[in-house]
Amino acid sequence: MGDVAEGRLVQQWHELMALYATVFGELECRLQDRHGIGVSEFEALERLATCDTKCRSADLLDAVHLSQSATSRLVARLEKEGLVERAMCEQDRRGVFVSLTEAGRRRYEEAKPTHREVLRDTLGQARIPKAG
Repeated sequence: MGDVAEGRLVQQWHELMALYATVFGELECRLQDRHGIGVSEFEALERLATCDTKCRSADLLDAVHLSQSATSRLVARLEKEGLVERAMCEQDRRGVFVSLTEAGRRRYEEAKPTHREVLRDTLGQARIPKAG
């Protein structure tokens, strides 16, 4: 890889990280201010809202991009707030299912327009770096 190509690649990386920081920061502020949840909580609620009825705890890892232990703590906080319920898997006692409560579904539905608004406001006008 030549110096120019490498420089472009590094520049794209920096632009991507700056965009991520902008979007994440704005999401975190607006979701907290308006709905009392953070980005990770929203992402977990959204994954659960789009599951058929319940998801394995492990399925939430892909949605929230946290470690297994951090995701477990997140689910515990959501459960304490009455937004989700946990239940043991009947076929595999090591497995845990997580599902939304009615309060969790309401919170998600209330927060979803804010989430989409931030995405439109930040990503709609952003210059997303392209490879090449």
